[in-house]
Amino acid sequence: MKPSIYIIALFMAIFLSGCATSPPKEPENLCSIYQENRDWYEAAKNTREKWGVPVHIPLAMMYQESSFKHNAAPPMEYFLGFIPIGRASDAYGYAQAKTMTWDDYVKETGNSWSSRSNFDDAMDFMGWFIYKTNKINGVSKWDARNQYLNYHEGWGGYKRKTYNQKPWLIKVAKRVDDRAKRYAAQYHTCKEDLDSSWLWRLFFG
Repeated sequence: MKPSIYIIALFMAIFLSGCATSPPKEPENLCSIYQENRDWYEAAKNTREKWGVPVHIPLAMMYQESSFKHNAAPPMEYFLGFIPIGRASDAYGYAQAKTMTWDDYVKETGNSWSSRSNFDDAMDFMGWFIYKTNKINGVSKWDARNQYLNYHEGWGGYKRKTYNQKPWLIKVAKRVDDRAKRYAAQYHTCKEDLDSSWLWRLFFG
């Protein structure tokens, strides 16, 4: 391998490893999450400005979907208990976005370089989905329960109320809603700190 090619390969490996952020140490606390990952908060604010989505709603949904793991995927299914036959769906990444839905997002937003394993892109995707849910089914962007039901069942499934045949999903949606409410209350206690510039914190914090 030529030195220049080796250097490029090494740079790409470092870059890609830097994109994989470990899950937050305190995932039940919005303040801790955003203080640990300030760039995540910037992504959440960008999503709020672009799609009108509050910073706590997609975070609560994302935690339910992936536990903030960048490479999360549905468990492998096995035939006869030991022969792998694939995963239940092609959902992947922070937002557990399915390939078809992600492709629709890319087509509509033009974000062709996006990746489901990139937090900024996943947050923007969720903002787009929540925005569309509000437009299509009239669900408030602040309504975590029904936003999550749309996210899980799809816009058509939500209209048909397919979730009523899934008691377990109703319970999960309530957990997402409860977490979103806790996140919202926590956010009120640390918003000022999160919005302060890093320079001010460096010299006067």
